[in-house]
Amino acid sequence: IITITFKLFGTMPNDVTVYSCELVNKNGMQLKVINYGTTVTSLKIPLNDEKNVDVVLGFDNLEAYLKSFDLESAPYLGATVGRYAGRINKGAFELNGKVYGLNINNNTHSLHGGILGFSKVVWEVKGIKKGDNPSITLTYASQNNDENYPGDLSVELTYTLSEENELIIEYHATSTEDTIVNLTHHSYFNLEGHNSDVSNLEMSVNSKEILETTNENIPTGKFLDVANSSFDFSSFKNCPAKIDTTFILNKEQDLAASLFSEKNKLKMSVYTDQPAVHVYVGGNCETIKGKENVIYHSLSGICFETQNFPDAPNHEHFPSS
Repeated sequence: IITITFKLFGTMPNDVTVYSCELVNKNGMQLKVINYGTTVTSLKIPLNDEKNVDVVLGFDNLEAYLKSFDLESAPYLGATVGRYAGRINKGAFELNGKVYGLNINNNTHSLHGGILGFSKVVWEVKGIKKGDNPSITLTYASQNNDENYPGDLSVELTYTLSEENELIIEYHATSTEDTIVNLTHHSYFNLEGHNSDVSNLEMSVNSKEILETTNENIPTGKFLDVANSSFDFSSFKNCPAKIDTTFILNKEQDLAASLFSEKNKLKMSVYTDQPAVHVYVGGNCETIKGKENVIYHSLSGICFETQNFPDAPNHEHFPSS
């Protein structure tokens, strides 16, 4: 098996080249990543009957990824999100007595790192590891005052495809001065294939509380008990048709959430060392033409964005970002 292959994926408007890298483990599981936004474009899982299923949404070409950010509600298909995943109220936060005003890109708020976040830049490939548990490491250097965030922030991200069929995502970031950071991964998963919908999938979330939010999805600071509510996923339930909610994870274990397909007998377990998982289905993305000419819609996939709480810098009792 050739565990790693590189291919040309496209060229940016400023002539920077974007590559696609494919990792394959011994079981035949295949991961494709492009260095634009360190985006996962494909994740193929082998099924028993010699077939495989592509369990993430994506596009066939770079132009489609670039254009997707012009949509009214950009989907961030498979992208790495930063400097700060989720919303920051009014795009403002205070750090060391100084107030910072970020670029606004979601109503009156800053979302997913602002206008030019980590999802929309070309990362550098730093290294690859072949053989067992193949991996690729990419880096990005965000300059001081990018999107008005303080400090030069150097980010290193490694995707590993383990022989146990795990996709492992590791982040490491260092800054030249105090700053805030909250990185996440934004793949839309569908265990029945990217050309299906998630309504038949079942999910569970390892959480007893969610963040209360305003109608603009800004945390109020209150935690809501999920017991006996529609947000109680302590046991498996069908995926909701619409959800955009931050679940506070039970600290006793690293398991954040699980997704199950009865049809394919596939189960995905999501683990994290972060305090929350933001579950997202049913964005108002109009019909989008995805890879293999598949038309995507609001039920095509589900996101499990493991991360710190949205707007954490503005709530002293939230985990520090």
